[in-house]
Amino acid sequence: MELGEVRETRMWQAVRRHPQLCDAALALALVVPAIIAIRIGRHGEQPRMLDTFDVVALVVAFGAVTFRRRHTRVGLIVTTLAWIVTLLQQNDRQAILMVALILLFFTHANRTDRRTAWITAACLGTVFYLSGVLWAGGGWWAPENLGALAWIGMATAVGDAGRSRRAYVAEVEERARRAEQSRDEEARRRVVEERVRIARELHDVVAHHIAVIKVQATGAKHILQHRPELVGPALDHISRSSDAVLKEIASVVGLLRSSDELDGGEASATEPTRGLARLSTLLDDLAAAGLRVDHHQVGMARELPALVDLAAFRIAQEALTNAQKYGDGTARLTVEYTPDGVRLEIANQIRPDAPRSGSGYGIIGMRERATSTGGLLTAGPETNGRFAVRAELPSADLGGADLGRVELAGRTGS
Repeated sequence: MELGEVRETRMWQAVRRHPQLCDAALALALVVPAIIAIRIGRHGEQPRMLDTFDVVALVVAFGAVTFRRRHTRVGLIVTTLAWIVTLLQQNDRQAILMVALILLFFTHANRTDRRTAWITAACLGTVFYLSGVLWAGGGWWAPENLGALAWIGMATAVGDAGRSRRAYVAEVEERARRAEQSRDEEARRRVVEERVRIARELHDVVAHHIAVIKVQATGAKHILQHRPELVGPALDHISRSSDAVLKEIASVVGLLRSSDELDGGEASATEPTRGLARLSTLLDDLAAAGLRVDHHQVGMARELPALVDLAAFRIAQEALTNAQKYGDGTARLTVEYTPDGVRLEIANQIRPDAPRSGSGYGIIGMRERATSTGGLLTAGPETNGRFAVRAELPSADLGGADLGRVELAGRTGS
């Protein structure tokens, strides 16, 4: 910034801090030349002493300009009356009063609404014009009378333009502030959504494999004494499940570290593979953990949108994991491909000793996955002692996914 710009900034800061003092200085700068002009004689006039009307005009002009911000309308009325009085007594216009009135009209238009400013200017302008015609001479088309109207109109127009510009700048700044606030809120919302997505993904990835590992470890502990030859396969399955969960976690972490994903580009290669194609592997893992799944497929399998495919697999994985944890060792899985998408139904008999409710994160995760695709999910116990999860996931455009509906009945499991 240049030195001149620094000085200008400081000057305007001083004006904003002391507006009354600045107006007094402006009034003094107007009154002093007027006094000098009277004393030395204006153009075509002889020098003279100040008379009573000169003093009244100077005092009124000084006071009106000094307090033009705080008492604008009072200043307009008083100055107008002083103008009329001096015009009646001297048959001449006081230039200092005209200058003060121009500043007052500017200030009034700058600090009030447009309609009020122009009505005031029209009314007082008419008073000035008629006063000049009746008592100052010169007729209807005298330059002095028309000039007074022109100065009043110009001062009002400039003041109104300044007010409009100030209002426009304030509106632009407010819009910028709101836009910045909206961007901050959107960023916070996306952070929260991303944290929820990460938590859901980690839960879905880890919960199933840990449940399988727990079952295998518990079984190995029981058969160690009686059938040690079966411990080896159980430990092999634990090792495979551990490798699988480590790979899944690595894929999630790799996805989080992918700069392409953060920059809004295409998904990274570390994105988990599309879901229902891995359903057979999931069923094999559950079978090794002791869960017998009666799997039925209705309709011809086809490629689904990536979000729907992954959501369907995760819903099936979570529901079957709950069935393995809280059920009697059997479950029924139906995958139906419809023209509009895919339907899932997972049902299992609830063990009498199963806890009535778990952490709830599993069902919350299934609900969020169904909602993210614009689908419908219901989950809850039935009257026949079974727990059923039903999901309908559309395969159409996911632009309206936020309109997805979720119905959640009384729940059990995780």
